[in-house]
Amino acid sequence: QVQLVESGGGLVQAGGSLRLSCAASGRTFSTYLMGWFRQCPGKEREFVATISWSSGNTYYADSVKGRFTISRDNAKNTVYLQMNSLKPEDTAVYYCTAKSRYGGSWITVANYDYWGQGTQVTVSS
Repeated sequence: QVQLVESGGGLVQAGGSLRLSCAASGRTFSTYLMGWFRQCPGKEREFVATISWSSGNTYYADSVKGRFTISRDNAKNTVYLQMNSLKPEDTAVYYCTAKSRYGGSWITVANYDYWGQGTQVTVSS
């Protein structure tokens, strides 16, 4: 099993920045991809960004490209999401996730194996 704990959410004004952290523990060696998804009330959970533990290769949703940066610290088993130029439409619960099974789309919720409890990000206009 892998445990994921997010932190860093909060309230920020539009145009501001936040950095989310996700600390992974347990059988982290069984995972090869880490990601962030977000969910607004009444909407489906949507892909935000993903990063490979080994190569550091990243992939972003078009809606956050150029504003958000995903990174990882392998020594600390921690993944970060730096969010700049935040907009009210970025308001959501942000979830950290890990993928251990190979294959399947990187942007699909069902293809990820472990999830954190989520952290609220609220952007005021």
